[in-house]
Amino acid sequence: MDELRSKGLQKMNEVYGWEMPNIEGDPYFDLTVDHLFGSIWNRPGLSMRDKRIMTLTAVTAVGNRDLAEIQINAALLNGELTETELKEMALFVTHYLGFPLGSALNGAVDAVVARRRKAAAKGAAEDKKANVNDAVQMHAGKKVHD
Repeated sequence: MDELRSKGLQKMNEVYGWEMPNIEGDPYFDLTVDHLFGSIWNRPGLSMRDKRIMTLTAVTAVGNRDLAEIQINAALLNGELTETELKEMALFVTHYLGFPLGSALNGAVDAVVARRRKAAAKGAAEDKKANVNDAVQMHAGKKVHD
């Protein structure tokens, strides 16, 4: 594995909050790991928290709840944002994006927090294998959840 791929996978794992496997031979995955995570997410100038807030705002604006839930979970896992801050974000963006999209972000925060609390009550982290499978499907352009 070359240095850019290694750097990209490392950042992708940080962004998502779990270990993403290296998928060989998929041009779209190659571009995602090498360019988006190897280059763009590694640029200086913005903190990870800044990038997380921007990503959550962008995916909310386009109505991508699946990616919002992945970002919310990772933000909580990495300590970049609190539940209170995420709920405040939903309230704030509602006034710029409209009620349906802001409400979807609010619902995504509630869903992720509920899953994390349920997992914590069982003494386990969220199912990382399911999260990795979701991310692989998402990067392949497939719908993750109904």
